[in-house]
Amino acid sequence: MVSTGPGRTRGRPGRGAGTRERILAAAERLFAEHGIAAVSNRQIGEAAGQSNNYAVGYHFGTKTDLVRAVLRRHNAAMEERRARMLEAVGDASGVREWASCLVRPATDHLASLPAPTWFARFLAQADTEPTMRAVVIEEAVATPSLGPIAEHLFRMAPGVPEEVHRQRTDMCRVLLVHMLAERERALHEDPAADPVTVWRETADALVDALAGLLAAPVTPSRE
Repeated sequence: MVSTGPGRTRGRPGRGAGTRERILAAAERLFAEHGIAAVSNRQIGEAAGQSNNYAVGYHFGTKTDLVRAVLRRHNAAMEERRARMLEAVGDASGVREWASCLVRPATDHLASLPAPTWFARFLAQADTEPTMRAVVIEEAVATPSLGPIAEHLFRMAPGVPEEVHRQRTDMCRVLLVHMLAERERALHEDPAADPVTVWRETADALVDALAGLLAAPVTPSRE
């Protein structure tokens, strides 16, 4: 008999790490395909090749903890890319350059993953799940590079009131999250498409859209 208790996991750290990775990959795919609320720990465990019905809870705790772990798995890689872009961009750069710092770390990360990818659709599912949306935002805000980017984008539009800028920031987040999910879905449905080309073109289109949105004229108040 093979024990799945804590002693066995500590005794074989490589094996435990491999089990965690399989669970994370299975959860990401199933959540992306079916939504977070519709997927049980048992289904995730089975998809990860775990016969123990308690394997997911043992390794990750609650479903919220599992979602957070999937987010951190990708956010760390995107944060590295974003930090490198921040080092290269200057204070005198325009809105397009700063919008690129929001967009391209995500599209470049997705382009680097083996096909098919699931993270963009997973993120869209989490962002629209009432109990998980706060986790998505909390994990994003925790990344050190997003604060400076948001600050510079605010400076790029000095005539835009702060409240309007907050609204547009929300619009940018929704557009980015759900457009990435749409492109990922389209790639999944067309295996012959070149992911690198698709993600590069998607990044260009998103930078254009975000730059225009952030700098758009503001309708005068009707009060």
